[in-house]
Amino acid sequence: MSNLPLHDHAHDHTQEHDHDGHDAPTPGEHEAADHGDADHGDADRGFVARLDPAVIRNADGRVVWDGDSYAFLQEECPGTAHPGLWHESRLCARQGLYEVAEGVYQVRGLDLSNMTLVEGDAGVVVVDPLGSVECAAAALGLYRAHRGDRPVTGVVYTHPHVDHFGGVRGVTGGGVPILAPAGFMDHAVSEHVHARSAVTRRSVYTYGQALERSPLGQIGAGLGLAASTGTISLIPPTLAVTRTGQEEVVDGVPMEFQLMAGTGDPAQMTFLLPGRRALFLAENVTRDQHDLLPLHGAAVRDPRAWARHLTGTITLFAGRADVALASHHWPVRGTDGVVRLLTRQRDLHTYLHDQTLRLMNKGLTASEIAETLPLPPELEEAWHARGYHGALSQHVRAVYQRYLGWFDGNPAHLWEHPPRESAIRYVKCLGGGGAVVEFARNYIAQGDLRFAAQLLNHAVFADEGNKEARDLLAEVYTRLGRGAENATWRNVYLTGALELADGIVPAVPAAPCPDLVAVLPVDRVFDSVAIRLHGPRAWNESLSIDWHLTDLGERHRTTLSNGALVQQQDPPDGPVDLTLRLTRQQLIALFCGRGAEGVEREGDVGALRRLVALLDDAMPDFPVVTP
Repeated sequence: MSNLPLHDHAHDHTQEHDHDGHDAPTPGEHEAADHGDADHGDADRGFVARLDPAVIRNADGRVVWDGDSYAFLQEECPGTAHPGLWHESRLCARQGLYEVAEGVYQVRGLDLSNMTLVEGDAGVVVVDPLGSVECAAAALGLYRAHRGDRPVTGVVYTHPHVDHFGGVRGVTGGGVPILAPAGFMDHAVSEHVHARSAVTRRSVYTYGQALERSPLGQIGAGLGLAASTGTISLIPPTLAVTRTGQEEVVDGVPMEFQLMAGTGDPAQMTFLLPGRRALFLAENVTRDQHDLLPLHGAAVRDPRAWARHLTGTITLFAGRADVALASHHWPVRGTDGVVRLLTRQRDLHTYLHDQTLRLMNKGLTASEIAETLPLPPELEEAWHARGYHGALSQHVRAVYQRYLGWFDGNPAHLWEHPPRESAIRYVKCLGGGGAVVEFARNYIAQGDLRFAAQLLNHAVFADEGNKEARDLLAEVYTRLGRGAENATWRNVYLTGALELADGIVPAVPAAPCPDLVAVLPVDRVFDSVAIRLHGPRAWNESLSIDWHLTDLGERHRTTLSNGALVQQQDPPDGPVDLTLRLTRQQLIALFCGRGAEGVEREGDVGALRRLVALLDDAMPDFPVVTP
């Protein structure tokens, strides 16, 4: 490899200004501020005990969480990390049981999210039981070791991200009230159907799953340190929260709810514990910029709705709370502090939404707005508004995409060549791969790592065997990653560098969740089949199958024509090629390749064989930084 400087804070942080819209700090500036005494005090306050060792294994002995692997964060920030991100991750690494308010406890640092426990008359109500069964069980065990063997008397899911429900069977087998926002189940299962393989592959980059945990590699994920890799479970809710203002009592604990649809998830809620003067903010407000569009992919969230919901939270609850806690990070104390946090986060979403639209309506493109939009001084100086997880430039691009889509209006961008074909032409025009590498070296010398990366990316896509270009691009990505204040940007850059050097790193396959499969609606089963259909191979195939779901009393028809598999529930009577009578579980087993035992058939069984033969498999390890 070429001999680039390992890291130059002043040099590389100039690049970071372009990342997050924040002026670059000098090397000691963040350390001097050190997130402020208030953040450290809030993170440490109420500490009861740590889990020691903080290593959690599954039944087979495989490590599913290793909090001790982040012990290096207790050292001073090295030159291979941004000081602000280092200290944010250091605070996230503080793990253990904490008392937040009278009868309200949190276990932090045993997964990407926190588990909250609210003591009731007969036991304890668990809020957001982490992302895996093993971690949730360990968290509950830590709580019980210091608060007694209290039974779990209720569960609250604040929203359907897996790190907020996946550990539920680690705290209960069911038979207790389980509260969730309306629409929870629909959104919980939908995340596992449509773009699962693509999101899983991209998450390797976003969360730095293949990186070593060290000052040279992965040091966190912004919202927390990392996601656990244990057993995922789900027990369906027994009670839906359907409106703001709804009040419920679980084990003697009164709760007042606010629905927050359109924020971090289409089904999300906040609630107040009025008897404890504690406000639970779920994932609607955290100690950093949240993301409107995560780097691994999702539907664009609505910042305007988010801001309006936060105004509602201030009006409904803020004056009645002495502490606000959330599913990530640490609490904020005092009514004034709660109001200030909510107000600034509300203003952040409003400002980024409205100013992006203002500049968009002046003709600026997403990249131009992201490059020039500053934050107001008060938000710029607020630590919780910095881009440790989301980023200003991501917010701007997400808002632009939400309103205008991918096309910026420039005809030159309407019908561009795909990346490899463009790269071949650019490299030819620039005089070949060797010339492109030399141009890139000049831009590196000038401190323009961003353009050097663009040039070298063309060189690699034009000729992935160009080792000189690959090695130099890996070094550029490494420098960009180590200078990034944003955890997910750091992970993306460093993973790109790793794969350029060592090849594709396979994703850790997520263990199937039988609980999710068991509740998968029939229409989603057929959706999952339809998106696997190899359209061009099916152009000349035509068939129709009726599916009678005997356990559900439902009838569905799938019709294949013109390479499209169309489904219809309760179709009109008419001729079909094949009729099958089966249960939902038999349907799922059939398309998982486990056979059709016990399925009743009438008609041409060959129609089913032809359909199955046309199904394509996803590619879980597709290339990202090479063609």
